[in-house]
Amino acid sequence: MAPRKRSVRSLLMGALAILGYSTASAADYPNRNITLVVPFAPGGTTDIVARLVGAHMAKTLGQSIIVENDAGAGGTVASRRVAQAAADGYTLMIGTLGTHGAGPSQYPNLKYDPRRDFTPIGQTSEMPFVLVTRKDFPTNNLKEFVEYVKRNQDKVSEAHAGVGSEIHAACTLLQSIIGTKTARVAYRGGAPAINDVVGGQVDFACTVLATVAPHVQAGSLKALAVTGPERVDVLKDIPTTAEPHSRRRPGLPCLARRTFPKRSNPS
Repeated sequence: MAPRKRSVRSLLMGALAILGYSTASAADYPNRNITLVVPFAPGGTTDIVARLVGAHMAKTLGQSIIVENDAGAGGTVASRRVAQAAADGYTLMIGTLGTHGAGPSQYPNLKYDPRRDFTPIGQTSEMPFVLVTRKDFPTNNLKEFVEYVKRNQDKVSEAHAGVGSEIHAACTLLQSIIGTKTARVAYRGGAPAINDVVGGQVDFACTVLATVAPHVQAGSLKALAVTGPERVDVLKDIPTTAEPHSRRRPGLPCLARRTFPKRSNPS
């Protein structure tokens, strides 16, 4: 059997960046611009992380990092594009829990395998999720939210960044736990989803801290609970889902974390 030609695609998680790498060109890399693909619309957390990381990488590598937003299908459109790109180190991607975890479980024919086609090379950020509502939503904590949504689920709506996105996965878990099925409104990224919650067109969302912290601090969104074992400094008044006064019943878990499992590289 002929030996397999080995290439490495890597992923920056939460950001995960996909890096196709060839040993033949390693000594000269990089000798041209690098494209960093963001699988969601501009303005969201993934986009912000990409631009911060890209700016630092550009200084370190001495080459321009071109950030491209390619939204659609919960981030899986961009993931498929990058998986099929040449493994030469010049196409990177910001991956998330959604694109490389939840998405593959939602779409049976993605045409990419998150384990086979990508290799994680570094985690750039990790942050909790926050359950937020429009500012005039008639609940003030997680317990009240659960009780209200259970009574009015046919009248309540949720915003998310597309089926399979981490925002979608987080609220899917929440609704599964509390036993509700509200209307679910899909957007091309976290930023436009949250904009409509701020505007009052949609009632609530489960999204990452960086996307909503400024809105909560400004009073344009109401935060009910933060996932994780401890409160966060930027929203110290917001309880965690683990605190007794914030939860509906014992054992309500953290909804999700932006992580990616370690694995051995394929031979």
